[in-house]
Amino acid sequence: MGRRAAGSAVLVLVGEATPLRVEEALFEAMLEGWRRQHAARRLSGAFSTGQERTVRRFCEFCGTWPWAWRSEQLDTWVAEHHWAHSTVRGYQGAVALFLDFICDPRYGWIEACEQQIGEVPTQIYDERNRATHVAEQEGRPERRPLTREELQALFDVADEAIAEIARTHRKGWLAAFRDAALFKVIYAWGLRRNEAAMLDISDFSTNPAAPELGQFGMLAVRYGKAMRGSPPRRRQVASVMPWAVEVVAQYLEEVRPRFGTAALGPALWLTERGERISPRRIDERFAAYRKDANLPVELSVHCLRHSYVSHLIENGVDPLFVQHQVGHSWASTTALYTSVGQDHKNRMLQVALGLIGEDR
Repeated sequence: MGRRAAGSAVLVLVGEATPLRVEEALFEAMLEGWRRQHAARRLSGAFSTGQERTVRRFCEFCGTWPWAWRSEQLDTWVAEHHWAHSTVRGYQGAVALFLDFICDPRYGWIEACEQQIGEVPTQIYDERNRATHVAEQEGRPERRPLTREELQALFDVADEAIAEIARTHRKGWLAAFRDAALFKVIYAWGLRRNEAAMLDISDFSTNPAAPELGQFGMLAVRYGKAMRGSPPRRRQVASVMPWAVEVVAQYLEEVRPRFGTAALGPALWLTERGERISPRRIDERFAAYRKDANLPVELSVHCLRHSYVSHLIENGVDPLFVQHQVGHSWASTTALYTSVGQDHKNRMLQVALGLIGEDR
């Protein structure tokens, strides 16, 4: 007998004993088989967990087991929620991949369903209910870079929070300084929220091309956005804003050591309890500062990354360099992040008019 594929029913289902809840046990066995298939394909644990979570949510919504799912249930699930277009595609894709797995005759789940339930699963996702991917950028249009004035207002609010706590001798000074430094680092190195949360002190290193920046010339991003279940992508980001280097140096020298024994750990950003800061906590602090700065509610932490790209382009930095800095595989993706300000447009207009005048 040949070797069974990872995730096969015969490798997951145990013995001849009949469980008390046959349907639930069969569903859990399917998910276990799917996890084994993911592991055999070397897909990341986070990807596998996210896919399984989506399938469980859809199962709970339907109130039926996978062998009884119907296309109209998937349509209703999507219609009743106001998810972003990319989120819809991700959720639909997770359900489709799960059904592809249990409907594949190589894994034996069709036979198991027929024997134990008397029903068989079918694929309910096809071109009729598929959310198509027709645009390179599916993010919300209102998510945009901050203007330089908005960015300064945000940083001013963060700095004022530190000063206010110091004046009133209230608790929270360390956290306030950490938050101000954190958002400045996200902007100054063009980071995603999770990339910033997962930074360690040792991720900073020297850059021979910029010795004046000392130990902060380069930043190793170890938890970049993964591609299709692969491990996190890594990249090296050159420090290009000396003022931000000064912020990090001050935080590490004067603030972080005051977090007590937790400061002996590797994490760059610590909570009051000495734990690594979470992406959710970063969102909460950004929302508070955004409100105090009277900025539009639709702006998110990720807009700081957009701002980094746009402001470097406005400053005349080579777009290819910017692309490598933020870890984009394609220049078209970096272009979608770019939204230059009116002042820059006016300067470019004057340059263009001057060039045309010279040609006459």
